Amino acid sequence: MALTESTMVNLGSKAPHFNLLGTDGEYVDIEQFKANVLVVIFTCNHCPYAKAVEDRIIELGNAYSKTVDFVLISSNDAENYPADSPERMAEQSKNKDYPFPYLFDETQKVAKAYSAVCTPDIFLYDRNRKLRYRGRLDDNWREPNKVTREELKMAIDSTLNDNEIEFTQMPSMGCNIKWKN
Repeated sequence: MALTESTMVNLGSKAPHFNLLGTDGEYVDIEQFKANVLVVIFTCNHCPYAKAVEDRIIELGNAYSKTVDFVLISSNDAENYPADSPERMAEQSKNKDYPFPYLFDETQKVAKAYSAVCTPDIFLYDRNRKLRYRGRLDDNWREPNKVTREELKMAIDSTLNDNEIEFTQMPSMGCNIKWKN
């Protein structure tokens, strides 16, 4: 696994459009999300970094289910990484009872449009779908009991309250997205 840091896309950039197949067999379009905050997370099933934060992401999704839209997207090459296939994604979503859609970016065009490079790679957009936060979930991906700064949660709260995000945004890090040849 190659440790990769997110590219830290320019704040204020517009959320790229997507219309992707979900694990429930239905297509999900970005326009379907109506909450004032949209969190887009590029992830996958097999990456140890993504697996380490998965339960915390689910917890956030549940905690903010009435006010924030979350969507997970896997863009990995499922042919060479079968653990990240749509079938396995559906199993993961069901087994973990995801409170948000889990979408498959088969062409990898959406990941490229977002400049996503790692799993997890986290992007938070405001009501106008302008990027307000990109970076890590918190300050300790490996040991949840040692987290002292829940940075995505802090960014969500700031955005929901129409406040500026007043802290330094640190890049997310994880496995590189498994690009097709």
